[in-house]
Amino acid sequence: MQITPIDATLSVGPQIEPSDMAELAARGFRSVICNRPDGEGPDQPSFAEIEAAARAAGLEARHIPVAGPASSEQAEAFAAALREMPGPVFAFCRSGMRVTTLWALSAAGSRPVSAILATAKAAGYDLSGLARRLANGGRIPADGADASHDVVIVGGGAAGIAVAASLKARSSDLDVAIIDPADVHYYQPGWTLVGPGSLMRHRPSRPWPRSFRRGCGGSRPPLRPSSRTGMP
Repeated sequence: MQITPIDATLSVGPQIEPSDMAELAARGFRSVICNRPDGEGPDQPSFAEIEAAARAAGLEARHIPVAGPASSEQAEAFAAALREMPGPVFAFCRSGMRVTTLWALSAAGSRPVSAILATAKAAGYDLSGLARRLANGGRIPADGADASHDVVIVGGGAAGIAVAASLKARSSDLDVAIIDPADVHYYQPGWTLVGPGSLMRHRPSRPWPRSFRRGCGGSRPPLRPSSRTGMP
C-alpha cells in the first residue's frame, strides 16, 4: 500500500483494498476518503465494501466520487470532509492524482499557488496544468470577461489618471476603469520637486484609490497644489 503525506493531516495514495483498513488504523489514520466512482475498474472494490471494512477497523469513511475534471462543488465537499472528519485522513483514487487535485483546489486562496504546486510535486503529482485555476481561487476561469466598462485604461500613472479624469469631466456617466498592478500611485512629475525641497519626500505618493481625482472614483487628486510653487 502506497501512502504519500501531503501535510500533517492528509496523506494520499492509489486504490486500496478493504483488507488495508487494519493497517491504516495501525498507522494512526482515523478517516478514509474515496474519490473514485464505483465501477470505474473491473477489479475495484465498491465503496460499500471499503466503508464496511473502515468501520470495522474503527475508521470513518466518506465517498466523494470524481469522474473527469474536479468541480468546485467537489473541491468544497473535500475541504468540508477534511474539516469535519477526524484526522489524520487517508484519501485515495485510482492513482492519487484526483485526490491531490481536490486538495490543491481546496487550498487555493488560503495558500500561495507556488506552495501548493511545490507540495504536490514533492508528493509525486504534477499539477502545473492547474496553476491558472489555482490562481483563480480554485474556480474554473471564465473565457469571457468578468466585468465590462465603457473605457479601460491600462496603467494608473499620472497620464492614466489624467485621461480618466478628463473623460469623466466630459461625461460623468462614462464608466471608466483603470488597470494597474501597483498598490501605491507615484506622481512621477512630483519627484522633480522633491530634490530642491519644493515637496516633501512622501508627497508624490498616494495609495489607491485615493489617487483618483474627483468624479473618477476618488475624492482627492494625487497631489494638492503646493503653496510654495503653485504647481500640482
